[in-house]
Order: sequence, then C-alpha cells, then structure tokens
Amino acid sequence: MKKTAKHFLIKRKGHLEAYDERKVYGSVYGACMTVGMSEHECELVARHVSSKVTTSVKQKKIKTTGQITKKAVAELRKKNKDAAFMYETHRDIS
Repeated sequence: MKKTAKHFLIKRKGHLEAYDERKVYGSVYGACMTVGMSEHECELVARHVSSKVTTSVKQKKIKTTGQITKKAVAELRKKNKDAAFMYETHRDIS
C-alpha cells in the first residue's frame, strides 16, 4: 500500500509536490559544506534547520517553496550567515 503524503508544496511552476524534509536537509547541508563547515557542523545545522522547517510545514498543509526557502534561510542565518547566503542564492548562481 502506498503512503499518502500529508503536506504539499506549491512549486515555482505552480504544481504540487509532497513535502520531503530530506530535500531541505540536503540543500542546507550542501550550503554548509560550500562555506567550509565541518561534516559534523553541517549535519547538526542541517538537522536543526530541517526540523524547524518541518514544524512550520506541519502547521499549514500547503506552503510554497518560496515560504520554505525564507524559513530555512531565517533559521540558517542564526547558525551561519555565509551558509544562509549560499542557500538563499543557490538558484541564482547554479
């Protein structure tokens, strides 16, 4: 039996996608690695930020990816401003 997702995101192109905390974790981890944080630091920060974002998502059934990004950047900025900048601008430079 396939498990049905409870929380959805509205993507930039307007379609819905199930929320996946692992994607937030991975992108935050990548931003942390980019600015030279240790693997251990990256893991701790990514776990913290993804947990905060997930809590926010659970409070509302549907969110936009823009809202997810803003929440992740705000939480990441508390931990490392350079990593927050990389996370926020990665779409612009990729």
